[in-house]
Amino acid sequence: MYNFKALKKSALPKDLSDNICEEQVFERIYNKYANDLHDFLYYKYGAHLNPNDKAQDAFIKLWNNCKKVTLAKAKSYLFTVANNMMLNEVKHQKVVLKYQQENHKHYTNETPEFVLEKQEFLNRYQTALERLTEEQRVAFLLNKADGKKHSEIAEILGVTQKVVEYRIYSAFKTLKKELEGFKLK
Repeated sequence: MYNFKALKKSALPKDLSDNICEEQVFERIYNKYANDLHDFLYYKYGAHLNPNDKAQDAFIKLWNNCKKVTLAKAKSYLFTVANNMMLNEVKHQKVVLKYQQENHKHYTNETPEFVLEKQEFLNRYQTALERLTEEQRVAFLLNKADGKKHSEIAEILGVTQKVVEYRIYSAFKTLKKELEGFKLK
């Protein structure tokens, strides 16, 4: 961690090259502007938006874009990036606040009978799936749950497409029998 107060007064020498990708150059930029950037963000936005984190993130962004930013533009780049990050955080906080203030309904239009019937169906479906052979269950779920095509399933399982079709068909037939009384598609 750098001691910002001791390094605050250091100035960038004139004989440095414009390549801020060099560690010594970047370190001097950091030492010169880190405290000022933090203070700017703190005074403008307050402590609750983590100005120190945003200042550090701005320096990370500068480092990641060091080839695109010249030494003369480094300060402007840092302050602009950090300010934009804080503005984005403010927008985010507004969205969060608006969401918290909204009345969220904690009810459904479903009748208790429907909810009970749905749970009963899911329990029977789960039991029926467990009764399938592993080959049937895998092929069926890859097709119906994951939406994979028969050819994709055949490739995954290392079998022919006809074998996959048979497994899915036989699984569907078994499920239809087990779940008689419920409408299946």
